[in-house]
Amino acid sequence: MKILSIQSAVAYGHVGNSAAVFPLQRIGVEVLPVFTVNFSNHTGYGAWRGSLISPEEVKDVILGIEERGILPQIDLVLSGYQGGTGIGEVIIDAVARVKAANPSAIYACDPVMGNAKSGCFVAPEIPDLLRDRVVPVADIITPNQFELGYLTGTEPLTLADTLDSVDLARAMGPSTVLVTSVEQPDRPEGTIEMLAVDGEGAWIVRTPHLPFKANGSGDVTAALFSAHYRETGSAAVALERTASSVFDLIELTYKSGQRELQLIEAQEFYAHPRLQFAAARVR
Repeated sequence: MKILSIQSAVAYGHVGNSAAVFPLQRIGVEVLPVFTVNFSNHTGYGAWRGSLISPEEVKDVILGIEERGILPQIDLVLSGYQGGTGIGEVIIDAVARVKAANPSAIYACDPVMGNAKSGCFVAPEIPDLLRDRVVPVADIITPNQFELGYLTGTEPLTLADTLDSVDLARAMGPSTVLVTSVEQPDRPEGTIEMLAVDGEGAWIVRTPHLPFKANGSGDVTAALFSAHYRETGSAAVALERTASSVFDLIELTYKSGQRELQLIEAQEFYAHPRLQFAAARVR
């Protein structure tokens, strides 16, 4: 499998492509990373150095890949955080070019906007761009519960609410939706869930909730789920593998006392998921 991953890059730490590429490589996927920013570290520190890469330069890199005759070999296009509106149009164009070269290719979009605690932390124009232009051309989207609510104009709280919101999201274009960080009001204390829905049904997996914010964990989640789904065609299998790997990564990071994901130290958890969490069918 080959994945064209259009995301940010940092020198220190693990977010964007700096979070997604290595886990994908560790499960046997060849990744063609295209960078949208080149920063010293993620912006959660409040200070960073480096620069945004212009949409024109990003498009030029993708054109160079196309000129090498690689696009027919691409199985999956993956995108995450979008720093500006121009990148969205570049991604849409790249998806069209890849699918023209390989009609079986799919596009997975992580519609990064924010979360319930922090609110929206992207540029004001990005949420509407994602909702109106990018998500409709995606085959897979991986929003958290907050982002799902924005995309669909709803406030999903219960499982029934969330499933209804997913149906609205799927009506926008994507056939498969992974909802991360699902927090049902009646869930057992100290737990959190992920929900995966496609044309075959809906499955949920519950894991312990660690009191720790791990920047980049969503990027790892989106990458692993998309790759596993592309390989197996099973939302349940992809969900179980992803939840297992990501939980072990976050737990290892939490126990280490480090702020940054212990991405390298957790590498066996990607290649050989323990599958300690079973997905339950909910529809």
